[in-house]
Amino acid sequence: MTRLIIWRHGNTDWNAASRVQGQTDVPLNDLGREQARDASPLLAALRPDAIVASDLSRAADTAAALAAVTGLPVRTDARLRERHFGLWQGLHLTEAAERFPDEFARWRAGDPDPGAGIETLDDLGKRVGAAFQEAADLVPGGTVVVTTHGGGARQGVGHLLGWDHLVLRTIGSLSNCHWTELRYDDGVRRRTVAGWHLRAHNVGVIASAAPVRAAASASASADAV
Repeated sequence: MTRLIIWRHGNTDWNAASRVQGQTDVPLNDLGREQARDASPLLAALRPDAIVASDLSRAADTAAALAAVTGLPVRTDARLRERHFGLWQGLHLTEAAERFPDEFARWRAGDPDPGAGIETLDDLGKRVGAAFQEAADLVPGGTVVVTTHGGGARQGVGHLLGWDHLVLRTIGSLSNCHWTELRYDDGVRRRTVAGWHLRAHNVGVIASAAPVRAAASASASADAV
């Protein structure tokens, strides 16, 4: 049974400021590096056979923390990049709302193609989902950790599971340095439906009560920042 661990990168200054990153290459901050170091022993205990990461530095450097513990190399894949947020990249969410009120309202309502040059959810899911499947195919029957981004993780998971974007909106966003676990079952020995199955979601280290409250209040915008 192949296991896919989809790990969101650590915190950045743009995360903290609710500034839209998209595919802008924003580095981890001190908190993000600490989050990656703290999570790495837990992921290493899952005995991964391979590590694949987005080539954006916040994801690649998060993966590097796990590589330092496991000794595994990190493969990079540009398809694992975050959703491209078009004209919003670099803006604070409040600025995006002011400058693009119609598009912002559609985005908040879950419109899969809100405009403003933002990548559609369908395109995002296909792009990231294909990268997830190719990563899993590296070690059939093994465990692969894929380090990516909040929005990309959600849609890529949905692509593998065959879930509509409306269903995905009912699943909470990944917190920084938390992960989703998928397993592929051929349906023979366990007499289950063959294919990918969701086994766990938003798993990770909880440092204190304060970050948890902050993450909860920001969950609606986590896929953008």
